[in-house]
Amino acid sequence: MTGAEATWLYAVTTADAAGAGAPAGLTGVAGEPVRVVEGAGLAAVVGSVPRSDFDERALRAHLEDLRWLERAARAHHQVIDAAAGTGQVIPLRFATLYHDDDRVRAMLEQRRTDFAAALERVAGRTEWGVKAYVDPRAFLPDPGEEEAAGGRRPGAAYLARRRAERQEQETAHLRASERAEEIHAALAGRAVAIAEHPPQDASLAAYEGWMVLNNSYLVPDDRADDFSAAVTALGERFPEITLELSGPWPPYSFTALPRPEAEEP
Repeated sequence: MTGAEATWLYAVTTADAAGAGAPAGLTGVAGEPVRVVEGAGLAAVVGSVPRSDFDERALRAHLEDLRWLERAARAHHQVIDAAAGTGQVIPLRFATLYHDDDRVRAMLEQRRTDFAAALERVAGRTEWGVKAYVDPRAFLPDPGEEEAAGGRRPGAAYLARRRAERQEQETAHLRASERAEEIHAALAGRAVAIAEHPPQDASLAAYEGWMVLNNSYLVPDDRADDFSAAVTALGERFPEITLELSGPWPPYSFTALPRPEAEEP
């Protein structure tokens, strides 16, 4: 380390997994080699980044540059994924920076109890994501007897139609949500923990219709095949629901700790 560099943190693992925690040739957000800093029986997967490019002012400017942010976020998560492929890790939030390696060691010492508990909680378990999409039209009420609009003023007939459309949409959403709850209940029984996320923005996630389920499930590794088969079976049982299974992922949703105290690199 030199005074011109700061330490960017990617993940924390156990010290006995430290050798595998930073696969050879792996590079980080600044194209830097990824390495390991050990302390308190733990190991942090880190990289040395130029302080001039990652101090508070420079980082703020980077975060407003969407192209830089996308590229750096992808690199950050690629490091975490690679480290997770060799052992259990606690993913750390993007842009967790320390002044130097000594500060990282001190942080590991101060927070070893929290990190050890989180690692124990996810040991032998992996995160899987399940999203459910529906076409609202599949859940609209069956056509019934329409109230005759004869004799009504045009404005009154229009308002009645609008009211009916709103009620139909509400009914469709309720029915779709109830079906999603059935699916969730079936999957939750195969997981040891669940994290529920809000629906993604359709314009950003590029899907049509409604997203009625966006959950993460912490699944024991010896039940992963059963969990995947259950998703497939539920998709066949409820063809009006499109299910999307993703994973395995590092346990992003199940190792959240209070963010380490920020430092000025």
